[in-house]
Parts: sequence; structure tokens; C-alpha cells
Amino acid sequence: MVKIAWGITGCGDKIEEIADLMIDLKRQYNLNVDIFVSKNAVLVLKWYKLWDKLKDEFYDLRTEVNANAPFIVGPLQTGHYDLFLVAPVTANSTAKIANGIADTLLTNAVAQAAKARVPIYLYPPDNKPGELVTILPGGKKLTLYIRDVDVENVNKIRRMDSITVLDNVQDIRKAIEKIAKNPP
Repeated sequence: MVKIAWGITGCGDKIEEIADLMIDLKRQYNLNVDIFVSKNAVLVLKWYKLWDKLKDEFYDLRTEVNANAPFIVGPLQTGHYDLFLVAPVTANSTAKIANGIADTLLTNAVAQAAKARVPIYLYPPDNKPGELVTILPGGKKLTLYIRDVDVENVNKIRRMDSITVLDNVQDIRKAIEKIAKNPP
């Protein structure tokens, strides 16, 4: 059985689509998925009315207390998980990862997992220049204009060992299916 650590930051873009995808993949491939959420992800998941949905499907959402609690680093580094997915990733967490700052649960987990060469997959929606249309709770659309600095940070991460940047939600599906169909 493929074991996945799924980190969720406080980014709302594509969060509903990602949640539905992860539920679908879990059921389709009988995945074991543990969810780790940042403090701000709790707010965003509740705002999008996804908290209870994820809790019902995955049972245990582990909420950030500090950069080392809940303890995810040890299980990541010792092979308890086959991969570490962080999706979606805020521009703030992306900037921290790009610059080696590991002061939150998920940025620390990325840094430490990379040191152990754990396969890490990140989906930062702010990954290319231009406009990004996001859907707010209730269905209203909001156009965001991606800053050059955000794209530069994503590109910096693309050059890091053990980290694969995913450009869209379908890339999440492809990455997980590849491992689910050929478990390590």
C-alpha cells in the first residue's frame, strides 16, 4: 500500500479540486494518506467548507503546533512515507522553501525530507507569469496577477534535488498514479 504524507498550506487556489482529486485517488488506489495542515490551512479549509469533508474521508487531520509538531520529519526521513505532497502551496511557503527557511511545520518537513532524498512534490499555483483565476467559496471568481518574484521562487525550487514542482492539478494525479501503479 502506497503511503503519502499530504501537506496543505493556507492557499485556497484549486483547494476544492485538489481535495476531490485526493479523495478519488485514495479510493481508486487504496492509498494510505496522512494529512498535515498548517495553521492557516485550517482557516482556509473551513472557509471552503472542506474541513469536515476531509476529516470524514481521511479521519485525522494533523494541525501544525510548531515547526516540529506534529512530528512528521522522522517518519518522512525513515521511509514511513513513499512520497511527500504539499498541495496547494502558498507563495509565502514557496518563498521560504526557495530560500531555505524552515520555520513552519511544512517548510521544515520539506527541508528535512529533501536532506533524506524523499520524493517531494509541490504544487504552488503561482508557478508561471500572468493572470490566475481562482474560485472563492460560493463560486465567485477572483483574478490574481502573479508577481515575478513568485515565479522566480518556483523556478529556484525546480532546481532543487528531491523536489518536483507540479504545474497543475492534473500533474498531481500523474505523479501519484505513477507511484500507485508501481509502488516502491
